[in-house]
Amino acid sequence: MAKTMNLKHTGASGVDEYIANAPKQLQVRLREIRATIHKAAPGATERTDYFQMPGYSYEGYDYDGMFVWFSFKKSHIRLHLRPPVIQDHKEELAGCFTTKAIVSFSSHKRISLTLVKKLVKASLKVMKDKSK
Repeated sequence: MAKTMNLKHTGASGVDEYIANAPKQLQVRLREIRATIHKAAPGATERTDYFQMPGYSYEGYDYDGMFVWFSFKKSHIRLHLRPPVIQDHKEELAGCFTTKAIVSFSSHKRISLTLVKKLVKASLKVMKDKSK
């Protein structure tokens, strides 16, 4: 039976709950993505109140300061970023399903955490540059 998620939290507890509700085989990778985002964006506020998935923000910017989210869907782990980050990294993302703002990594393949860190930093830069 599927678990129901009611995630109207800010802070680590909401993200912990989100990961705990993910399929067991995805939980380690979701924790790795989370840790990588923390390294790429130290001091960012971790929250699940925006789109009911783990997201990260800094105060004082548009879109409530949100610049990256992560989620899971079936056998994919998804990274949600500000446009045009994905378009700017198309070559590095070859082999991944992408939309304008989402990269879907297959849960059956290794996810490059170096690439994730690079994408998070790029999304943060897009947000900061937009406010200038």
